[in-house]
Amino acid sequence: MKRRDYLRTVGVGVTGVAAAGCLQVEDTGDGDATTSTTEAGTATQSETTTNTTSADTGPLRVATYDSFFGDDGTAGQWLKDAWEADHDTAVEFSAPSNGVNEFIERKRGGASIDADLFVGINTGELVRVDEALDGTALFDELAGEIDGSDAIKDDLRIDPRNRALPYDTGYISLVYDSTTVDNPETFEALASDEYEGTLLAQNAQSSDPGRAFLLWTIHEYGPENYLDYWERLVENDVRVLDDWRPSYDAFLNGERPMVVSYSTDQVYYNDEDQLPRHQVGFLNDQGYANPEAVARFADADNPDLAAEFVEFMLTDAAQRNIAVNNVQFPATTTAELPEEYAQYAYEPPEPVTFTYEELAGNVDAWTEAWARQVATN
Repeated sequence: MKRRDYLRTVGVGVTGVAAAGCLQVEDTGDGDATTSTTEAGTATQSETTTNTTSADTGPLRVATYDSFFGDDGTAGQWLKDAWEADHDTAVEFSAPSNGVNEFIERKRGGASIDADLFVGINTGELVRVDEALDGTALFDELAGEIDGSDAIKDDLRIDPRNRALPYDTGYISLVYDSTTVDNPETFEALASDEYEGTLLAQNAQSSDPGRAFLLWTIHEYGPENYLDYWERLVENDVRVLDDWRPSYDAFLNGERPMVVSYSTDQVYYNDEDQLPRHQVGFLNDQGYANPEAVARFADADNPDLAAEFVEFMLTDAAQRNIAVNNVQFPATTTAELPEEYAQYAYEPPEPVTFTYEELAGNVDAWTEAWARQVATN
């Protein structure tokens, strides 16, 4: 089930999740580590700015995560329809079950890549690619040949080698039920007795928001002290589920009044009776920026066509529609968003994130140390 359809369903009623006791790291088998929690109206295909016809025959093969494409109302389906309306080339999406790791293994084994672009890579995954392949190029440089890449927000750029270009970003925050709890406002308050047994989080090894929240705590407390902070959260009965979907289910069921989620939550939940139960909380006035990027495979069969498609993704019309359908924020400075965003989507006063250089050589060790500590409690 796609994320937007899922939210329509759970707005009516959700299936129960086991009641929380002590710390639990629960594997639901969901495997969906993609991001989007809300919904807004979608701009029409006629807003696209591309009016050229590609001479390439393709098809253009795009690997991504499964909720990015496939149904009406997804960013990938909008991109496919809009692109194919103005080009002779078809777009074929695929969703490898192991994400970018599948292409790491193919490259190691000398197997064919069978894709031109990868859509949905984040900073930590790019670090993993480079460390795993140790100089062997999985992706090649894009930025120098992409019109519109200069409009990408500087603080969202994830790749010092200009292979992966951001196309949207979300901000990790708390979402809380203000009829039950107050906004903790700080990391220290979140670990205090007042918030014992209130927080739902996600597994940093299997979930994008879970990993981003972990990195946020490392950014706040440093590599030397973040495990001490997590020990306090464990003692405060934090509940860790496998991914965003089961944790959000538990939140909607009222099992806990607070969940690690996204600051665009109210774009979907903004009715008068829903707003109090979907408040956005930025700890220490911060939110963790988690950009998603597109990269071209070094072995792409259609490298020029792939570059043209990336240019298309960075047009104002595409940026608007990607943001709306993923319920994230655009990566560029020029895209305009629907009115709902001005009222209900929040950017933190101080966005924080780790750069590629800061994560290189560290992110896997940090995550593994976190997993050992959480799993033993």
